[in-house]
Amino acid sequence: MRRSLTLFATLFLLWVTSAQINHYLSSLHASLFLGGLCVVFSALRLNRNEGLLTTFATGLLYDATSPLWFGCHALLFATAHMIVFRFRSRVPRDETLFPIVIGLLANLGIFFGVSFVAIHDLPTGVNPWPRLLADLLFSQVALVLAGPWFLRLQERCMEIAGVDLHLDQPGM
Repeated sequence: MRRSLTLFATLFLLWVTSAQINHYLSSLHASLFLGGLCVVFSALRLNRNEGLLTTFATGLLYDATSPLWFGCHALLFATAHMIVFRFRSRVPRDETLFPIVIGLLANLGIFFGVSFVAIHDLPTGVNPWPRLLADLLFSQVALVLAGPWFLRLQERCMEIAGVDLHLDQPGM
């Protein structure tokens, strides 16, 4: 349980930080979405149940402030987690590049999932795609820049908490 709580604390920090950034970006009519970073570490480094629990709880945290139906983010995060977890044996998890690429792909999938759910609430005649694509591009660039730092932060917090991640990673 220590692994899940430690990881959730780092994801809570990410959620608070991105909420503050979005608050400041609101005057520019832009937003930042880093949901892919909420999935990648738990899917690649924790066992299935603990990782899924942490990812789902983080999705519920995102749902708490979202105007979408409750559970939307949690469902999308859990789906992305299970997809990444399924293919994690083929990915070198100790490197930085591959988790960032997986984070980008997960962020892309979750972003479009949230967008397709939210697009039905818009009035007819509104074209949201230019703004969505600009927000996606901005989010992907931010994920590439912040991702290595955040993944290292998660690893370091696990070390401080005394968690041995190699127990859940057969073959490493």
